[in-house]
Amino acid sequence: MSLLRCLPGVGVLLLAAGSAQAAMPLPGGGVPSLAPMLMQVTPAVVNISVIARNPAESNPLLQDPFFRRFFNIPDQPRGEQSAGSGVIVDAGRGLVLTNNHVIKDAQEIVVTLKDRRQLKAQLVGTDPGTDIALLRIPAEGLTAIKFGDSDSANVGDFVVAIGNPFGIGQTVTSGIVSALGRSGLGIEGYEDFIQTDASINPGNSGGALVNLKGELVGVNTAIIGPSGGNVGIGFAVPVNMARQVMAQIQRFGEVRRGRLGVSTTDLTPEAAKQLRVKASEGALVVAVETGSSADK
Repeated sequence: MSLLRCLPGVGVLLLAAGSAQAAMPLPGGGVPSLAPMLMQVTPAVVNISVIARNPAESNPLLQDPFFRRFFNIPDQPRGEQSAGSGVIVDAGRGLVLTNNHVIKDAQEIVVTLKDRRQLKAQLVGTDPGTDIALLRIPAEGLTAIKFGDSDSANVGDFVVAIGNPFGIGQTVTSGIVSALGRSGLGIEGYEDFIQTDASINPGNSGGALVNLKGELVGVNTAIIGPSGGNVGIGFAVPVNMARQVMAQIQRFGEVRRGRLGVSTTDLTPEAAKQLRVKASEGALVVAVETGSSADK
C-alpha cells in the first residue's frame, strides 16, 4: 500500500458528502444532472501553480554573482513548478483554502480562476499538522463556495470532487462517502479523514469535496494508489476541521493547540478484557508527561 500526495507525480487525496434531491433537478429532457449545481460551485475552485525554492538558494555564496563568475557556476534555474488546487472560501477577502503540501517551500504562488484570470497569491499561514494552508488573492469578481457541515456527513452520501488532476485543468468526478473518521494512515499529525471513491488523482490536492447541495464538506488531500493514480480510495480533510484551522491562521498566523501531556492508544477489546473494563472503545492513557497539565 502506498499513500500519495495529490500533486502531479506525487499523490494523496479525497472527498465528502451530501443530499441528492437538491442537486439533481430534472431539466426539460427529464434527465438528472449535476450541471445546475456545478455551474454555481466550479467558479470557486481554482488551480494553483507553485515555483518552489531551489535548495541552493539557501547558500549565500551561491547567491553572490562574483563568486559564481569566479568559479564559472551557471545561473541557478528556477525551482520546479508544481500544480494543485484550491477553494475560494471568502470572496470579499479573497481567501483561498488549499493543502500545505501544495504550497510548501513556495517562492511564488499563482492562482488561476475558472475564467482564466491569473492572480499572484499571498501566503497567510499554514498548518502542517492538518495539511491546511490559507492564501489571499485580490478580491475582485470572485465566487466563494458555501460551507457545509462535515459532522453531518454519512457513509453513502453522494459527493463530488473538483480539482486539477495531473494539471490538465478543472475536472469534476463523483462518488460517495466510503468511510468517516479514517486515521492511522501516517499522512498527517491530526487525522480524521473522510474517505471517498470519487476519482481523485495527483493534482487534485487542495480541491473541493462537495455534497449535492454544492456545499464544501472536505478538502481533498491524499489517495492510496499503488500505481500513482486513482484506485477508488481517497481522503479529504473534513471542512469543520479546516474551518477551525483557517480561523486560527487568520487570528494568529498559525494554529495554537492546547497540550494535555498524555500519550494514548486505542482501547481494543483485548485491552479492555485485560483491564476488566466494560468499555469496548475509546482512548487508553499509557503515559503521563512529568510536569504537564495532566500530571498536575
